[in-house]
This record gives sequence, C-alpha cells and structure tokens, in this order.
Amino acid sequence: MSVDAVFAAALDTAQRTAAPISQLSAADAVGLDTAYATQHALIARRLARGERVAGVKLGFTSRAKAQQMGVHDVILGTLTDAMRLDDGAVFDRRSAIHPRVEPEVAYLLAADVDGTAGDRPLSSLVAAVAPALEIIDSRYRDFRFSLADVIADNASAAAYAIGPWTPLNRAGALDNRAVRLEIDGRTVATGSTAAILGDPGRAIGAAARLAARHGFTLRAGTVLLAGAATAALPLPGRGVVDAAVARLGRAILRTDDGTAPGAGEAAS
Repeated sequence: MSVDAVFAAALDTAQRTAAPISQLSAADAVGLDTAYATQHALIARRLARGERVAGVKLGFTSRAKAQQMGVHDVILGTLTDAMRLDDGAVFDRRSAIHPRVEPEVAYLLAADVDGTAGDRPLSSLVAAVAPALEIIDSRYRDFRFSLADVIADNASAAAYAIGPWTPLNRAGALDNRAVRLEIDGRTVATGSTAAILGDPGRAIGAAARLAARHGFTLRAGTVLLAGAATAALPLPGRGVVDAAVARLGRAILRTDDGTAPGAGEAAS
C-alpha cells in the first residue's frame, strides 16, 4: 500500500470513530504533493461508500491566520454531500473530535472552473452567493498540525450549512461586508468579508489555480466555501450558531451532544 493510502486510511478511521491520531509529519517527512495525494485518497474512500463531491473549500485565506501558521498560500479541501447540513439543521457534536465553527461566504459555481478563471469575469463563473457556516475538525491530537498535515486531513473539513442564495448580479460588492457570529443570541465574534483574501471573490481564482496544480475538478453546480471571516471558535455542545453577513443574510445551525437540556445544572 502506498504512503498516501496508508495516511488516508488512518485519517478516515479517525474521522469515522472521532478518535484523534498523531500528526503524520511526526513520523514522516510529508511534502505538499504527498499531502494532496493523501487527501485525494481520503476522499476516494468516502466516494466508495456512496458520498458525492459537492464542492471545495479554501483554507488559510486570512492573512493573519496564514502568518500565524507560517503559510504563504491558501490550501484547498474537498466537500462532499455527507458534510452538507440544511440551514437550521442539527450537527451531532459527538461525531467530531474538537470541532470549531467559523462564518464564511459561499459561492455557487455557474460553470466549470479551470486554470483560466483568473482571466474571466466573476459573473461568468458564479451563479449565486450566500452566507455560510463551516465546522472544522482536525483529526490530530490537541488540534496541532503542520501545513502538510492539515492538507492531508482535507483542510479540516467536517460539515457546513449554507443560508439563502442571492443571485450574484443582485448581491452587490462583497469586499467589505460586516460579519457577525452568534451563539445562543450572544455575539462571540465580528469581522469583515475583507478578511477573506481582501475580497471573497478572489477565492474563485485561487481555487482554480490550486485545482489545476493539485488535481481537483471544479464543476458547475457545486459549492465553493471562500474562507473564514473571523477566527474559528469552539463549537458548543448544545446551542444555536448564527452567522450573519450584512445585506446578504444569515446561516444557522444547531448543535447537540446527546445530553438532556439542563442536565449540567442538575448534575452540579
């Protein structure tokens, strides 16, 4: 079995059992080519179980986060239909290891996107835009990983919910919209869409460039999560999470960890 297949099997088991593993790079020197090959092998295992590719996500689109990680470029991950939550649906927190949540902007691709995307107007590539929530969940112990580790781990993708779509031609400029993340009605983070590559629309060209380099396919009708507008915050065991993007709308998800409401107070 190849190295990337071995790594993919370990990550797949970690995700399915919600049991963390050691960093891949702790035992082996993992380069970006091996990391992306591992991600493709990981997704191939999910597709073999009946999942379908639903789109892609970008990571490290925040300059501050990239500098913190010592990263000089964004990374790409794969979304499947099994990761998709309906707006307002419940995410079972027990299915994740140490989940975090972040508000994002989502694009619905209107056309297949290839390496020429940077030379084409956004209106020819994107049908609609929406507020979104992404749940990330590193499969490594202590939420610690190298760049190659996180790429291999499918950019920490776990789940996502998308709010109502707005046709791109009605959305207006998105380069500096206020973003608010709430948990149970309390504001826990604020930011701007400008944190996403300076303008989330740039995510299309970035995704196209990485896709061409690392063997991804961006198809019409699929989703692109452009990146986080605030820092990722720990997902509560129970609660309602709400991401609002000014003049675009909001995306909502609920979390459940299997405990009865009020159980914590009764135990104390």
